[in-house]
Formats: sequence, C-alpha cells, structure tokens
Amino acid sequence: MDQQTLAVAFWFALAAVLVAVVLLVRQRRITADLREQATGAQAVTDAWAAEEAHLVNARIPALAESLSNRPVEVPGPVNPRFAQSHGRVLDLFADSVQQATARGEQSAKATLKSMMRAVQSLANEQQVAISAMQERHDDADVLQGLLRIDHMNSQLGRRAQATAVLCGSWPGQQRSASSLTDVVRGATSRIRDYLRVNIPIEADIAVTSRAVEPVVLAVAELLDNGARHSQPNTAVEVNFQQAHNGIAIMVDDAGVGMTAEELGRAARLLAGDGASDISRLGDPPQVGFAVIGVLAARYGFRVSVDTRSPYGGVRAVVFLPTELLTRVDKPLPTPAAPAPTPVPAAPAPAAAPEAEQKRTPGGLPKRKRREPAGEQAAAPSAPPGSPGAARPSEQIAAGLGAWQRGTRSGRTASPTAAEGNPQA
Repeated sequence: MDQQTLAVAFWFALAAVLVAVVLLVRQRRITADLREQATGAQAVTDAWAAEEAHLVNARIPALAESLSNRPVEVPGPVNPRFAQSHGRVLDLFADSVQQATARGEQSAKATLKSMMRAVQSLANEQQVAISAMQERHDDADVLQGLLRIDHMNSQLGRRAQATAVLCGSWPGQQRSASSLTDVVRGATSRIRDYLRVNIPIEADIAVTSRAVEPVVLAVAELLDNGARHSQPNTAVEVNFQQAHNGIAIMVDDAGVGMTAEELGRAARLLAGDGASDISRLGDPPQVGFAVIGVLAARYGFRVSVDTRSPYGGVRAVVFLPTELLTRVDKPLPTPAAPAPTPVPAAPAPAAAPEAEQKRTPGGLPKRKRREPAGEQAAAPSAPPGSPGAARPSEQIAAGLGAWQRGTRSGRTASPTAAEGNPQA
C-alpha cells in the first residue's frame, strides 16, 4: 500500500472519529436535557399530587364546614400556580352544595309546613270541643280539669304555629285590633308558667289588626324564654314604655342572663339572619328567637335582648312603631251585682218535682252553672307558697273561668290563613 493510500485512509478514519465524537457529545446533551425535563415533570407531578391532597383533605372539608354557617377559615393553595384551576373546582363544589342545601331546606320546610297545618287544625278542633264541654259542665273539678287541658292545648298550638311560621306560613287569620294589655294576656295564656307573669294595667293603646297575632306570638316566645331560664319562684315582669315614634313592650326576668356568644347568636336570629335553615337551630331546635326574627322582619317591628334586666336577668324589648298602633277605649269595670234580699222560698209542689227542677240519676237536684260577676276576676290560682295557694276547687274553677273569658280573644288559636295573605 503506497503512501497516498495510507493518507486517504487516515483522513477517513479521522473524519469517522470526529463524527463519532460529535454524535456522542450531542447524545449526552440530549440525555441531559431529557433527564432535566424528566426531573421537572416529576417535580410538577409531585406538586400537583400534593396540591390535590391538600385540596381534598383540607380545603374542601373546610369549605363544606363554612357553608354550614360555622366560623371556619378555608385555607389557600400550597402552590399559587394551582390557585386558578383549583379555585374553579371549589366554586363548582360550593355551588353544588348550596343548591343541594336549598333543595333540602325547601323539601323539609314543605313537609313540616304540611304537618304543622294538620297539627294546628287538630288543635283548633280540640279548642272547639273543649269550649263546648266547658259550657256544658258545671262541676268545679271537671271545669278545672278542662281549663288545664285548654291551657295545654294553647301551648301545643303555639309550638305548631311557631314551626309553621319558620317554614314560611302565616301566623293566622286577621284579627281585630287589641289593646296592649290584651296582647300580653293572650301571650301569657300560651306559656306554661303563666302564673309568674305580672301583666300591666289596662292600656288604651292597641295593636292594629294585622299585627295582633304576630305580636302575641313574639311576646309569648319571649315570656316563655324568660320563665324557663329563671327560678320558678321568681316573676316575669311586663311593662310598657312610650316613645316618640312608637311604644316598647319590656319583658324582664330574674334569670341567669346570656353570654356574649349567646347574645351574638340571638342578635343574628332576631335580625332575621340564620333562621332560613331550621336544621341549624339545635337539637332540640330552639325556635324562639328565630320565629321572632321572621315575624319582626315580615311585620315591621323590632326585638332586642341585649339589655340587662334590673332583676339580674335579661330584658327583652319589643318595639312597635306608630304604624302598628292605634287607640281603643278603656273598658269600664263591670259593677258587681247587689246581693238580693233573701226571700223565703215557697214550698215546691210535691206532685211534679221533675217539672220544676232537673235531677241527677241519684235523685239530687242538678245545680245550674253560675257565672261570676264581672270579667276582671283574679288569676286562676296562686304561685306555690303564697297565701292564696290553698283554695277550694270551686273558687279555683271560678277564677279559671273568669280569667279564660277575659283573655279568650287573645288566647284562641287562629286557623292558618291561606298563602299570599294580602294583609301581610
């Protein structure tokens, strides 16, 4: 092989080596780039997985809890570059939860409203039956028992009425204007511890017809709340306070008061905030402040419980603006009938005793029911331990009857009005 052939072979070999070196360097560079890209992709994948775990385990549960009206802060994303995409997920989740909650609330309210209408109808039928029995029976013990049943039926009607109002129903049919004293009497007769309520003297200021039933129900809830949260030997005082643009009904109890958290919750409910979902009112549900807030917002009066009572408990104030007030004439006291002069009774003919006086199956003369003179009789009974606590059953029954007749207009449960009441 000559020298020229060796030179050509050398240059070919050198060129091949150079090409191989270039290819090797390029391959290493490509490999390094691919390794770097793989590392970056793995980092992105790990960050995405961590962000999804944070979304599922922390952000969505916190959002779900905050949607149930609990003070929970929803944490932000771990990596800000995922905020937009995961923010859309959270928005969709929140919309879905709110729609499902709204559907559930509407279904629950519709069911409860239907049930409470049935309960109110039965309570009204019982009221009619009880009143008829009170007119027929003149035995003092029977009358006293009927009046107690009547009182329990009024409490049952109030509970059903309050639940129906929370479900969107109207409190009752339109009634005639009633004085503030009658309004408080009507509210008092719907609570368990009615004997502990001190009612003010007769007032000539009255509540307009469209607002009578709502105010009666609101005051009844406040009286019941004050009585249940105070000692059974203490009184619940009711007073009226005139203002330049309305009048206030003040309810003072001697209870344990309310904490700052309870006051805040009560203020929200009385303002009409948070009463839409009856499932969030506790177990058992505490509907008092919630139903008052609904009635106050619907009929235009205000209620507050943020004042301390002079007796150490809570002062609840129902402020009725001038638009809900009117005036009525004060009823004059009914004079007691003078005692008749005793006249010797003529002997009854012995031949026909049945024609002159009805008798019981045992042969005893049947006494006609006597009506007490005047409507301003005392309360049915006295608190335990008071001087008038021990009284004959006849006096108790007579007092219950007079008290019942004097407060019947404010106490009678009204049938539920049809939806779309134009007066409301």
